[in-house]
Amino acid sequence: METNTSSNANRLFYGSCFALITTALSFSIRAGILPQLGEELSLSATQLGFINQMWFLGFPISMVIGGLIYHKVGGKAIMQFAFLAHAIGIIMTIYAGSYVGLMISTLLIGLGNGCTEAACNPMIADAYQGNRMSKMMNRFHMWFPGGIVIGSLVSKFMTDAGLSWESQIWVIMIPTLIYAYLFFGQKWPKAKVNEAATLSGNLKAMGSPLFIFMMACMALTAISEFGPQQWVGLILSKSGAQPMLILALVTGIMAVARYFGGDMVKKFDQTGVLLGSAVLATIGVYLFSTQTGGMAYVAAIFFALGVAYFWPNMIGFIADKIPKSGALGMSIIGAVGMFSTSIFQPIIGGWIDSDKAAAAAEGLTGDELELVSGQATLGTMTLFPAILIVLFIVLYFWMKNRKTDDTVATATH
Repeated sequence: METNTSSNANRLFYGSCFALITTALSFSIRAGILPQLGEELSLSATQLGFINQMWFLGFPISMVIGGLIYHKVGGKAIMQFAFLAHAIGIIMTIYAGSYVGLMISTLLIGLGNGCTEAACNPMIADAYQGNRMSKMMNRFHMWFPGGIVIGSLVSKFMTDAGLSWESQIWVIMIPTLIYAYLFFGQKWPKAKVNEAATLSGNLKAMGSPLFIFMMACMALTAISEFGPQQWVGLILSKSGAQPMLILALVTGIMAVARYFGGDMVKKFDQTGVLLGSAVLATIGVYLFSTQTGGMAYVAAIFFALGVAYFWPNMIGFIADKIPKSGALGMSIIGAVGMFSTSIFQPIIGGWIDSDKAAAAAEGLTGDELELVSGQATLGTMTLFPAILIVLFIVLYFWMKNRKTDDTVATATH
């Protein structure tokens, strides 16, 4: 019986990885074909922006709903919906041929992506114990940056070969069909903690000061990761570094770092790992804001090592330290991250505009104007991980005291 459950857990885990690769491909291949789509359907940059926003919007919506119904309908049903949303979204993208059609198809793909997080995070938390859970959580999340590297290379190769954008979208169908096959007919694990399976138990745990504190941290870790990543290309292209190379370097290092994430958590616990990450991310963003040319690659290494452990270990922390919050707790934390990313995008855009105006007022023009204003914006972004250093120091001692309290309590019983 034991071997059967463990092989089933592994099959579900591989299915989850292919589902996350689908998410990553939909992110990177879409980014790769946006210029072609814009030209072919004569869409403005604003319209393309709204299409992109649908991707980010579908994600938190289905994550929250998925988290709410996880213990009622089960992860299996959520992944069946994800498959439908992905498959219809992919086919609609190819045959839509209109702005509204693309908005709907991108929203569907976003919903499918959110379902993947809503179903697979709690499945991993329930299927594995202790440090193995941290290890598998990090390895699952390795496939987001890993899939982005694959998708960017596939998109570049196919675009250079003169292949149509439609054929690139078909590529996303490959991991979609693989995960559907792997999940087919499999039994999903039950919740480890009984309260985790009840909505009232979840909500009570989510009302705790620790959970609320972690929500604030999540908003900052997500924007520390996605904020600079969205804008770094725009800014670095003027500094003599190759933005696509930087993106590949960052996502490649993140994937490798997450592969070894379990060992890091074993050594330093999630709190130590998160604190170290905040320090490295701050150094990385600061270097991005001050260095040019070859040094930009050094900045990229610090930045990647810093942000690599944020997302999987924030979710792992919730699963490990606040288990009663259950699937809903993990989904809400992830949704806060995505939501914070979409809220901050226009704010960062505003910083870029005002920094540009300031640089122009000093008489700078052309590439120099772009570089100086871009670096000023990245300088402001250093605030996000810098605040996290303080918050994670607080968390480190908070958890240390909690451990001592627990030991004292056990000893007195």
